[in-house]
Amino acid sequence: MVMLLTAVMIGGVLVTFALIVIRLSDRTPTLPDQIELPDGAKAQALTIGNNWYAVVTDDNRILIFDKTTGKLRQEIALD
Repeated sequence: MVMLLTAVMIGGVLVTFALIVIRLSDRTPTLPDQIELPDGAKAQALTIGNNWYAVVTDDNRILIFDKTTGKLRQEIALD
């Protein structure tokens, strides 16, 4: 009886682990092959949203691009 309970618990842990791995493996973000930044700007950081991505540049700007088209949506200057 104890061996059966142990086997069931081990099986449950393995199934739970497998489901977590399968669920998290589908969350790979997609980005374009290239991101065209304005002249002289160099990327320092990247943030990905649902339908956008933002690039923080070394000249204190945040550039927000559309994920589908790759076009610049908004530019925010930082102080």
